[in-house]
Amino acid sequence: MTVTVKTGALATWPYPRWIAHRGAGLLAPENTLAAFALGARHGYRMFECDVKLSADGVPFLLHDKTLERTTSGTGVAGEQPWAELAQLDAGAWHSPGFAGEPLPTLDALAAWCLQQGCSINLEIKPTPGTETRTGREVARRAAQLWQEAPTPPLLTSFRPEALTGAQETAPHLPRGLLLDTLWSGWLETAVALDCVALVFNHGLWSEDTMAQARAVGMRTLAYTVNDDADAGRLLALGIDGIITDRVDLFSPAS
Repeated sequence: MTVTVKTGALATWPYPRWIAHRGAGLLAPENTLAAFALGARHGYRMFECDVKLSADGVPFLLHDKTLERTTSGTGVAGEQPWAELAQLDAGAWHSPGFAGEPLPTLDALAAWCLQQGCSINLEIKPTPGTETRTGREVARRAAQLWQEAPTPPLLTSFRPEALTGAQETAPHLPRGLLLDTLWSGWLETAVALDCVALVFNHGLWSEDTMAQARAVGMRTLAYTVNDDADAGRLLALGIDGIITDRVDLFSPAS
């Protein structure tokens, strides 16, 4: 199949190469403001996080479908209203010093990012069955919150339907397709979604996949890179972005 090159939403690439995964990854409770603050103290100026919708449509940060692993709650997160989710402890699971840390809303994250002058990669993480709606709502709110920001949020997702929703609602916000496997039609899908970037499991990047991405004018990002050897291989390939938990190991100035 012939792939038509698209220009995407960015004339230039405004993002740092090093990106802190879920805030500060392993050193603080993921997807909390405490994690972002810790990552910033390690010198990171760009962060990745997961955004989904509460039952009443409030965008908030959480990776899992359910609440048990990283909060004091139980059940499917997207089936609960924000008033209940806001009461949960999202820090004690990690360590006692973070007890009482709340789940952040997208609004709270935006306020922090804008105050700190940091860039953000918002992974749209829909509750199953809400892919398009979540993409629309996250993009709509992100467009409002970052409308005056010098650098727009990068919207990414494993779910093309979520990126379609984002594309329909805020086409000016840059998008990236996340991939854990190279399923049939991945490149054509990314082009059709007018993505500016491909975000791969780091093991998928090779000279061949790099060449395919560059041939259609897309930037290249890798997750989740926590090992020196993996980072070195990707840097040698010319990777544009490295998402890492190890803010204590990798200097964002490198």
